[in-house]
Amino acid sequence: MGETRLNRIILYVHDVKRLSEFYRQAFGFSLGQHIEGEWAVLDAGGCEIGLLKAGAGYRAPPSGSSGDNNNAKIVFAIGEPIEAARERLVGLGVEMGGIKSYPGLTGPLCDGRDPEGNVFQLSQA
Repeated sequence: MGETRLNRIILYVHDVKRLSEFYRQAFGFSLGQHIEGEWAVLDAGGCEIGLLKAGAGYRAPPSGSSGDNNNAKIVFAIGEPIEAARERLVGLGVEMGGIKSYPGLTGPLCDGRDPEGNVFQLSQA
């Protein structure tokens, strides 16, 4: 079998423009391919994030759901101290959890949510 690697993650979203602007402002990702209001590809380093307008078959979480049952989390390895990154994102109005770690397994980690409630994690190398 030849080499296999992850090169793109696609999120089905309600507002492509809003999420594209969020990830570009919050993380400095550049915009590649895009179809206004329908599709955007962001260069996130070794992997791309595709944002695709959710179709009619998309089912949002039940009303009042906290969104804690997301089945995906995007993890970003960051090159700045996690405390500074967290504070910068909080300053942008991003919902961020506390900093945590699992000694012997991870360095500092911190979860956040994008404007549609998708969970992402900051991981300090």
